[in-house]
Amino acid sequence: MFEGILPIYKERGVTSHDVVFKVRKILQMKKIGHSGTLDPEVDGVLLLLLGGATKVSDYAMDLGKSYRAEVCLGLKTTTEDLTGEIVDDCKVSNINIDELKEILSSMIGEIEQTPPIYSAIKVNGRKLYEYARRGQFDVEIPTRKVNIYDITFIENSEYYKDDRFYFSIDISCGKGTYVRTIATSIGEKLNLPSTMSKLTRTRSGEITLENCLKLSEVEQKVQDGSLEQSLLRKEYALEEFQFVEIPKFRAKQVMNGLRFRKNQFPDYDFTDGIVFTYENEAIAIYHLKDKEDELLSVKTTFPKIIE
Repeated sequence: MFEGILPIYKERGVTSHDVVFKVRKILQMKKIGHSGTLDPEVDGVLLLLLGGATKVSDYAMDLGKSYRAEVCLGLKTTTEDLTGEIVDDCKVSNINIDELKEILSSMIGEIEQTPPIYSAIKVNGRKLYEYARRGQFDVEIPTRKVNIYDITFIENSEYYKDDRFYFSIDISCGKGTYVRTIATSIGEKLNLPSTMSKLTRTRSGEITLENCLKLSEVEQKVQDGSLEQSLLRKEYALEEFQFVEIPKFRAKQVMNGLRFRKNQFPDYDFTDGIVFTYENEAIAIYHLKDKEDELLSVKTTFPKIIE
């Protein structure tokens, strides 16, 4: 049985669930998850979590992500990409690239987004796309704050086709960002209908497309016994935390769920949590539920037999 994080290149035309299903068959194991769904028509980096690494799923979701998106000005759809029905279109010409770059710069930072109706966000216990499929488009969609770390216009990517204007951008963003919605927001600022015409996830954390395996390569590596060399340790998903190596007696206490006083570790800030490690392996995340607390609370444990 394999354990760790497996970086996969998800091709267009398949769902993230399809990829998990196929890797389960290749590896002959059931305990596999992933860190962030990619729509069927989106390709790029998909991190699969194998075995005990499924315990870091939430943390892997929080890793910063980067995308290359192509935006189409002159077309608006129900889904904010080319899979939806056209709801508005117009001819586009004489786009000012400098103005476009200024708009992109204005979107960097913490912004508010209204997720598209065709998304998996839940409202009143039901996913938004379920409302859309029933024709219930009047559902109130709550806005949410997301972080855009950088947006860069790709020089010489622009072109006109069928009286529409296309260009590409690189986006680095935080958890929960809908790049489709970024594309439509750019058009709104230009008073033009717009949609996302293509999207690739180029990075998850520090893992880029160059680090990813295709499914055929996974199968080959399983056959020649070299797949372990392509796996990342689960600790990779915890890179935002501070790591504290503890001795065996402390590790046994951690495995028993013992709470500690923060003054037992005076050199560390527990506000965002820290990772306790034993023999350089993460065994638990502890944090302060409230900054005034004196006792540390267990946030997550990673079972390990300590002899």
